[in-house]
Amino acid sequence: MQATTKERENVHKAKESNNLIVKVFWVVLGSFFVALAAVGVALPGIPTTPFLILAAACYIRSSQKLYDWLISNKTFGPYLKDYREGKGIPKKAKVLAVSMIVLFVGSSVIFGIESLNLKIVVGALGLTGLLYVIFKVPVAKD
Repeated sequence: MQATTKERENVHKAKESNNLIVKVFWVVLGSFFVALAAVGVALPGIPTTPFLILAAACYIRSSQKLYDWLISNKTFGPYLKDYREGKGIPKKAKVLAVSMIVLFVGSSVIFGIESLNLKIVVGALGLTGLLYVIFKVPVAKD
């Protein structure tokens, strides 16, 4: 179900906290996620988009200015806007996300981790992320 124009505008309106400590917390956390996303751009195997989605969620709770800066980014902004508006992500991006989760979580569990407990944790988290992307993230219509 597509959102109306008014609903799409409201989803981009910040719900800033009145509490300064809470605002600072959200700004710091959002900035941390932006930094992780930047690392993900440079290093294969570190995701970028999930960290940007988390950053957008933090910024929309703390600062309209920071949120607008993030969603107006020429590379990532359109994807974030579409995701926030419920339009989903391109099919190619979804296939790539699923492939990367399977490849990197699978290789980590099989080759990179020795501890059985850690293998179980990483495998369970990877499976959770995989199922979320497959069943909860919609594919954008062309």
